[in-house]
Amino acid sequence: MQKISDYFGSMVFGDDAMRDRLPKDVYRALKNTIREGKEIDLNIANAVAHAMKEWALEKGATHFTHWFQPLTGVTAEKHDSFINPAKDGKVILSFSGKNLVQGEPDASSFPSGGLRATFEARGYTAWDPTSYAFVKDETLCIPTAFCSYSGEVLDKKTPLLRSMAAIDKEAKRILKLFGHNVNRVQTTVGPEQEYFLVDKKLYNQRIDLKYTGRTLLGARAPKGQELDDHYFGSLKPRVSAFMQDLDKELWKLGIYAKTRHNEVSPAQHELAPVFTTTNVACDHNQLTMEVMKKVADKHGLVCLLHEKPFAGLNGSGKHNNWSISTDTNMNLLEPGDNPKDNAQFLLFLVAVIKAVDEYQTLIRASVASPGNDHRLGANEAPPAIVSMFIGSDLNEILEAIADGREIDGKQKENMLLGVDVLPDFVKDTTDRNRTSPFAFTGNKFELRMLGSTASVSTPNTVLNTAVAKVLEGFADELESADDFAVALNALVKRTYKEHKRIVFNGNNYSEEWVAQAKERGLSNLKTTVEAVGAYTEKKNIDLFEHFKVLSAPELYSRATVLYENYSKTINIEALTLVDMVRRMIIPASNKYLSELAGEVSKVKSVLPSIDLKSQLGLMESIAQLLNCLSDKVDAMEDSLIKAKAMEDEHEKAVFFQDKIFTLMSEIRSFADELELLVDKECWPIPTYGDLLYSV
Repeated sequence: MQKISDYFGSMVFGDDAMRDRLPKDVYRALKNTIREGKEIDLNIANAVAHAMKEWALEKGATHFTHWFQPLTGVTAEKHDSFINPAKDGKVILSFSGKNLVQGEPDASSFPSGGLRATFEARGYTAWDPTSYAFVKDETLCIPTAFCSYSGEVLDKKTPLLRSMAAIDKEAKRILKLFGHNVNRVQTTVGPEQEYFLVDKKLYNQRIDLKYTGRTLLGARAPKGQELDDHYFGSLKPRVSAFMQDLDKELWKLGIYAKTRHNEVSPAQHELAPVFTTTNVACDHNQLTMEVMKKVADKHGLVCLLHEKPFAGLNGSGKHNNWSISTDTNMNLLEPGDNPKDNAQFLLFLVAVIKAVDEYQTLIRASVASPGNDHRLGANEAPPAIVSMFIGSDLNEILEAIADGREIDGKQKENMLLGVDVLPDFVKDTTDRNRTSPFAFTGNKFELRMLGSTASVSTPNTVLNTAVAKVLEGFADELESADDFAVALNALVKRTYKEHKRIVFNGNNYSEEWVAQAKERGLSNLKTTVEAVGAYTEKKNIDLFEHFKVLSAPELYSRATVLYENYSKTINIEALTLVDMVRRMIIPASNKYLSELAGEVSKVKSVLPSIDLKSQLGLMESIAQLLNCLSDKVDAMEDSLIKAKAMEDEHEKAVFFQDKIFTLMSEIRSFADELELLVDKECWPIPTYGDLLYSV
């Protein structure tokens, strides 16, 4: 049996492969260039490209591609073969440093939010040497950034890398004040990924799943998640086989797939990786979603990544576990055994508190999407109100500092289970709060607001940049202080007092919290259309421009892209729903109604005096629902015509949110009622019971 260590990272041109294949001077020069963030020398690039090509050919690669992340939310790639013409009609295989460092994909058809005209086609991709190249589907994939001919940022990786540079610079200034000289400070991320698995044959009978990723119709099955019996339950054979193959494929790509289990909803599952550097984690998560779908297909399954595939059941999120560490393995969010005496930790903690408070609308906008609107505030996801959980112990420490009181540090205690054969273990000093949007969980923060389809690049760009801005202000103040210790204590005290409104350790689902959050002055941007405007708030533009992460035009363009995406997504859903109702639901229901009428006539002819109240009542209910359904579909088609004529993207998005989405909900309610009345043999699409319990 092959060991994991024998094939882990086998499809990655990682550090071991570079060390083995590159000349020592080239290897050292490349590592130094990466470490110092300098431009790659062309001679070094040529040497690396040659070694990379030879390695890729051994792995079966025939093509190479610059693998990038445009504003579509998925990855993009254009394949070029290694072949070049030679004499006598033959070919040679070549790959130059220029091919490695820079590519030129067509940029005209990617979302740009008005930054680019359709005829302006030229775009550039640039190698990100901090994220290793890999081979998939016989193609050498080179992680890259993506920009337009005139330099506008058109991807999600470039701002992320800039935000990482910003927090690196400012955090090192703080650490220097504490006597630590480190080469690099980096944020790390471990994004947990939730997903559903359904049978492929049933999936192919649902055009709503095919076109939109979620069920637009469907009455609840008699059994859902009420018993919590699926959560952490034993894996079914098909699911287990899928997960085993998924792990193997991810491990080959150097992805640290660690944890797998059943989630709360039937047919729902989760995969969690080990932490790694943020830009690498983002690349890995994009790959993970792609590989999930491919592996599922091989098992006769379909992997659904939509945030809410099934109404009435838990949706899927992506918990973004975010922390800050150094190249010396120092976690800057590690409280230690005595957090009350850990001044460095407390300073970084209040920096995060201030950043989240000051840029709460930006954090909310960073997770906004049409799919995520279905789950934020539901039982499996935090509300749209951004707040922080730090636990009772840290809360008490900061409250004591703010009040100028002595701090009673709690000792860690053993958990006594009362059964001799079971071992005692150390109890955590605080519980977890799964209702919190941004919860401290020991030595990291867990941003729980992300939807399952989301790229983790955007929220981490926001977190990095916001915290960098706060650290910059802290460094400016402390570097000029006459007495560092006194200034530090005053800074921690003042910062917490000014921003403690963002800290809430209670139940974020309660109505009381909604009212209390309003009193505290916290924002409550319930929908994507409301949240997107945060990108164009002056304070947020100033933040990004200060660190040259994104310019004002680039931020306005991103807002436009998000409005466009919202409208287009709801438009596709609405058209799909109309198609299903017109061509499937109404005909099937009418056919069943006709069959009922025929049966009633037959019974009446044999037994003219019998009371057929129940049959006639059923027929009347179906007929009334069909009339209501037809009227609502007519109204939907009229509304879609109106929406198409709108030119302002924000106005259009508001119309889709307020009018079209409301009509969709009304149409669904009538169709779902019909499903419960029409004979299952006549119902034209697989039901929730079929989909959720088929694997």
